[in-house]
Amino acid sequence: MQIICVSRGTFSGGKDLAERLASKLGYQCLSREEVTDAASEAGIPVGKLEMTVARRRPLDERLAIEKERFAAFVSATICQRALDQSLVYHGRTGHLVMPGVTDILRVRAILDPEQRISSVMQRLNLSREKARKYNEQVDEDRRRWARTLYNVDWQDPRHYDIVVNLSHVAVANAASALVGMAQLPEFNITPATKRTIEDLLLASECRLAIGADPRTRGLSVRVRAEHGRVSITYLPRQEQTARSIPEVVQQVGGVNEILCTMASTNLLWIQERYDPTSESLSYILDIAGKWNAAVELLQLGGAMPDAAAVAVAPAPAETMLEQTPDDGGILDETAVQDDVDQDEGLKRTRERLIAAGRAGGYRVVPSGTRRLIESLDRTAPYSLVVVGDVFLSKAESARKRLTRELVSNLSDNLRMPVIEADELKAQFLFGGAQWLKLGLFAALTVLLFVLVFTHQEEILAFLTREGTWNRVLGTVVLLLFVPLCAHVYGEFARYLLRLFRFE
Repeated sequence: MQIICVSRGTFSGGKDLAERLASKLGYQCLSREEVTDAASEAGIPVGKLEMTVARRRPLDERLAIEKERFAAFVSATICQRALDQSLVYHGRTGHLVMPGVTDILRVRAILDPEQRISSVMQRLNLSREKARKYNEQVDEDRRRWARTLYNVDWQDPRHYDIVVNLSHVAVANAASALVGMAQLPEFNITPATKRTIEDLLLASECRLAIGADPRTRGLSVRVRAEHGRVSITYLPRQEQTARSIPEVVQQVGGVNEILCTMASTNLLWIQERYDPTSESLSYILDIAGKWNAAVELLQLGGAMPDAAAVAVAPAPAETMLEQTPDDGGILDETAVQDDVDQDEGLKRTRERLIAAGRAGGYRVVPSGTRRLIESLDRTAPYSLVVVGDVFLSKAESARKRLTRELVSNLSDNLRMPVIEADELKAQFLFGGAQWLKLGLFAALTVLLFVLVFTHQEEILAFLTREGTWNRVLGTVVLLLFVPLCAHVYGEFARYLLRLFRFE
């Protein structure tokens, strides 16, 4: 099984390239137009979404939910077709609807601007200037669409494995070259990747089921599936309506367990090994409680757990955990052994998050910075990404350096707050060091106020003295004193607010 995604612009030749490539490989070919037509038939207002984005209007709550449904529909369609047979998809950014699937061959087809203008002039019977403006407008609309739906720059070459300039090579020759590239082992779907696609398909089907049911249609939810375990996060104001989620989702085939968590935002915790007794977990639970956040676990290079359901600790009132009825079947020996061998630390950490009502799902991805970044969903509402114990096989100095580089790469790519687990307490929690700083800045603040209010006459006399030199000196003193006062008072206020759990 193989997936090839061809990203194409208007009149860029990408459609011909994808169709020729699919023909040479004997793969099925799927276009974006086919998917959007099917989505429209399913009741998703794709046209209205595109028009709103093109006119640079913000999506209201209803359209934001429709955007979630559309993304789930595209993901479900591509995943289902890919599981049936090897696939060549051509559109805008098909690979972005499959986060975590890193074995996709991602191709960007481009054409010289002058050739595109000539094609538009001939096909649409436009003048050269109108054809140029037409191409610019369409490209801008697609950039906004990719930014709105996937939070990426559609034209950034880092999102592709190869960029093919069809101005310099014929479509047939480009397709022949890509046939050879497609045979490379890096682009062959592995069993682990196939399992990831199945998880994406299940999550998408659950999201579509929630959007199709009248009881839950208006919910904005985040759905994740891991080997039959479905984790759903919903907003606090949707608590009453969300009670129908388990009943809706359990009708979807392949669901073994349903976990619903109420949260206002999400935290992502990245580790190679999880320890349910670690201080980091206690800190993260404290922060998640303050922010009303769900915690997603992402394990680098861990063992892939099987599809069998695991026993979990009882959840509190705001978390709903439901098992689908036992069908009386017998698990094969391999599945049972896989369940025994799965990472115990990850399993117990997840149980502790469930017991605290803060579980937001988990994932296991191969090691490597590139694979990690490609596996992340850029549309996820993460308020914080925490990088814990990673690169454990390296020496201490190398591990620290690589961890800092990973934090920097994640910050640059995700444009979200990323922090090392060792800094959690100092940055977000209140301990002994914070009490000391609060006392110090409180004392300095009081001292400054006392000095100013008890020496007002001296200060006014100093600032109003005659002479150019005295005026310059007074201005310099003010320029130094005012920022100092603002900094001292601001730090005091910051630590005081943190003490009372205001961020």
